[in-house]
Amino acid sequence: MGPVLRISGRGALCLAVNGLASGQADVVRCIIKASESSTGGAGLGPAPSFSSSGGPRDLQVSGSPDLLRRIARAMAAVSGLPSDLAKKIDSLLDNYLRSDYKMDCRGKILDLGARTHIMGILNVTPDSFSDGGRYAALEQAISRAREMAAAGADIIDIGGESTRPGADPVPEDEELRRTVPLIERLAAELAVPISIDTYKSSVARKALAAGASIVNDISGLRFSPDMANVAAGYGAAVIIMHIKGTPRNMQQNPVYADVVDEVREYLEEGIELAVKAGVDRERTMIDPGIGFGKNLGHNLALLNRLDEFRCIGRPVVLGTSRKKFIGTVLGIPVPDGRGFGTAATVALGIERGAAIVRVHDVASMAQAARMTDTILKNK
Repeated sequence: MGPVLRISGRGALCLAVNGLASGQADVVRCIIKASESSTGGAGLGPAPSFSSSGGPRDLQVSGSPDLLRRIARAMAAVSGLPSDLAKKIDSLLDNYLRSDYKMDCRGKILDLGARTHIMGILNVTPDSFSDGGRYAALEQAISRAREMAAAGADIIDIGGESTRPGADPVPEDEELRRTVPLIERLAAELAVPISIDTYKSSVARKALAAGASIVNDISGLRFSPDMANVAAGYGAAVIIMHIKGTPRNMQQNPVYADVVDEVREYLEEGIELAVKAGVDRERTMIDPGIGFGKNLGHNLALLNRLDEFRCIGRPVVLGTSRKKFIGTVLGIPVPDGRGFGTAATVALGIERGAAIVRVHDVASMAQAARMTDTILKNK
């Protein structure tokens, strides 16, 4: 399998190289120590901070991006290390530092590098965990979409099937009845892109034909084998989300060796599925799936280490709005009461690299995002 690489942090970055053979770890350790001299050894400049964790096979080095690249070049010149190790480090750095994402949603361009974008949640279901039944009627849903667009939503995400823990699947014809007429109306009226939140390729196909331009698939293109082909055929943007299990059973004791590593691998595989089907890689986005097959500890770990997903090189979508883990931490059983907790996760998520936040409370979360963006741009 080879070494596992991770990058995290801001300014001074931390590069972790885990899984090296002991002899390889010794070589890398010598390269890093050689940087203690600004002129001697490998000529790596000012000394980075260095630590060895988990035994001789796991190494970490902290420093500027330029310093890490110079260390990578020194690795490339030394025999006995994996031949592609230096290239992988350079590629991870390129991905991690990238911020110029422009998402083409069937002709509507979202400049994700300019600011955090807001995805407004519009559930047209009777049983969603937070607002089930509130916007089930067509005119109610249209009015709500208008409100969200006016309040600052950059995307309207329409879902016709609840995917809350324990939810039963909805028949295809019912999901279509709930979503397609609404998408037709909104696509003709609103300037913002419309997203269809579905894991059924048949629903995605008709939603895209009705005017949607993004497919938001909770299964990461796994539940419907031809979902990626449908998205490619319409030139749609795709949000690839992680889930462990299905909505019905996903919260029944989910277990991970390392939740971030496993979620990252799943998302990378989902991107490859999309690209092989003909989806432009530049039209893919990733979502770690907070609350979808994760316990409280998993959700908190994903938020704390959200920046590691930037190494994939695709925009990160974060969906924490009103979710149960916020209620667990704050002791708030009612989803509508979790607004302040949601705002905290939105601000932290943006600081960790989220490009899009998926929320119920568009106006207040747009303010939280704008304030966070302003602080980060003036560091």
